[in-house]
Amino acid sequence: MRSHPEILWAQRADKVYLTIDLTHAKDIAVKCEPHGSFNFSAVGANDETFDFSLELYGTILPEGCKTQMGLRNILCTVQKEEKSWWKRLLKSNEKPAPYIKVDWNRWCDEDEELANSVDNDDLKYTSDDEGSSGDDGMLYLPDLEKVRGN
Repeated sequence: MRSHPEILWAQRADKVYLTIDLTHAKDIAVKCEPHGSFNFSAVGANDETFDFSLELYGTILPEGCKTQMGLRNILCTVQKEEKSWWKRLLKSNEKPAPYIKVDWNRWCDEDEELANSVDNDDLKYTSDDEGSSGDDGMLYLPDLEKVRGN
């Protein structure tokens, strides 16, 4: 039986994130093809060779695929050709292999992405008193010693 590293995935409208759980990997090679083919190969910590191919749900931009290597895993960012939400990661309707799982730490629903797409620099704290206090929006808490009469 051939072993596979665990693959966690999440998506946004414009990209797919693939986190490959492979400790101290070396000789990492990633190849993305426009029709949605994602090919990975690497040598693990015990000189074990790992290689796999995924036929992704939609088409991708190979020049927009990036890889970041860490000690414990490899993060691959795959650029979608069109901004859209995929129904699933793989083209096949079959249940994905047990080593392919959702990355709940990176997961974002379509409606959450729209809400989070607001530029945070435009968000400013506003208070009900129109900024008349000098405490810059700090919440006023009474001195408990004075309230108790001590």
